[in-house]
Amino acid sequence: MSPTASVVVSSQANQAFRHPESKQSIRVSELISALSYALDITEGRPMGHSVRSCLLGMRIAGQLGLPVEAKADLYYTLLMKDAGCSSNSSRLYHILNADDIRAKGDVKTTDWTKVGWESLHYAITHVATEMPFAERVWRLIQVAATQQRDSCELVKIRCERGSSIARKLGFSESVAEGIHSLDEHWNGEGYPSGLKNKEIPLASNLANLAQTLEVFWAARGPEAAIEAAETRSGRWFDPQLVHAAKSLAKEGQLWIRLDSQELITEVMSQEPAEGRLTADDATIDNICLAFADIIDAKTPFTFQHSNGVADAAVLIGKAFGMPQGEVNKLRRAALLHDIGKLGVSNAILEKPGKLTAEEFAEVRKHPYFTYEILRRIPAFADFSTDAAAHHEKLNGKGYWRGISGDEISQPARILAVADVFDALSAKRPYRDALPLEKVFSIMREEAPQALDWPCLAALMEAKPF
Repeated sequence: MSPTASVVVSSQANQAFRHPESKQSIRVSELISALSYALDITEGRPMGHSVRSCLLGMRIAGQLGLPVEAKADLYYTLLMKDAGCSSNSSRLYHILNADDIRAKGDVKTTDWTKVGWESLHYAITHVATEMPFAERVWRLIQVAATQQRDSCELVKIRCERGSSIARKLGFSESVAEGIHSLDEHWNGEGYPSGLKNKEIPLASNLANLAQTLEVFWAARGPEAAIEAAETRSGRWFDPQLVHAAKSLAKEGQLWIRLDSQELITEVMSQEPAEGRLTADDATIDNICLAFADIIDAKTPFTFQHSNGVADAAVLIGKAFGMPQGEVNKLRRAALLHDIGKLGVSNAILEKPGKLTAEEFAEVRKHPYFTYEILRRIPAFADFSTDAAAHHEKLNGKGYWRGISGDEISQPARILAVADVFDALSAKRPYRDALPLEKVFSIMREEAPQALDWPCLAALMEAKPF
């Protein structure tokens, strides 16, 4: 995480976010809820998983009669539970030699702590799936031999990164600890620290239960969700939490409105009023920086890419004499332009050779996901289309919409140039970073038919590199 993404934490929980509320106030819950859709696709879940998990967790907390302060900390633990999910994607891909997103998604319905058909079937269907048979068998043996160690490593990477992001964003220590211990199990056989029973923060165990309920509800229905919770009661979960969830289900209160078209509005209503957090411009910028780092952590080949695009875009915007407010908006769009790429497997992002047509089709989807995530946030909606247009070309040969000419706005043209510049300047799986002279030589060949020449000329003239 960039040092500039840090918000000073006061002695009172979450005070870094608090500002006097007004009609124009932006709720932190609204920003994080919508951005959590990006964490969902990283985890191989349908968009809305984190928000629905939050609704379930807060309902169980209400059934338990938790105090307001604990509920406020739980609320953001639930929304930010997957903040570190991108940081272990590359490692998981290299362990399995297969699609990390599919592996993450399917493991949620697998009881990986028990040796049996479930865990065996998971391994067979997710390890080295594209390798020749003999190599695949050998890889399966290797994965089985190091499974416990690798699982602990993957969870540790994820949880430490997630809790670090929470701290740097100014959330309370309780939120950070809740995220860190998300995968601890009631019987002490979870990760990363092997905590047991009451050693596990309540927010962690409740969030783990809530996400398990949501996954089974979405995949197999409410009865299967309760059955999964009961099966893991006393092993994964505190039996008291499972009992509370079952009581709510019997009363018909657990699953209501999980399929609402207004999920974000629904989850915002669950934020305790006494713990409600609002954001000013600086806080919004810090959240953008945090999610830019989440995006870039997906693969080592995109390290600092979002910040690099933002720096180049700001240079061009200032060269054009854009008002500061527009430059700030452009910077946020640049920081978040690749948020949809969290839904692309590392098997594709880190492939050393040429992509197949099917693989490139997957890559081409990511601007659409960027748009779908950003448009849900009123503060970001007016630049969602521009952020999602960073691969469009003036000649109409770009993606995802294939628009051309005057259909592409000036901010989108700036982002396209900034994105190409940083991509060529960085090391990639299939080549080393290119020298600056070569970068501009390649880009000049693309202007003005594909890239905007005034934008490129402004960047070359700035010479900040």
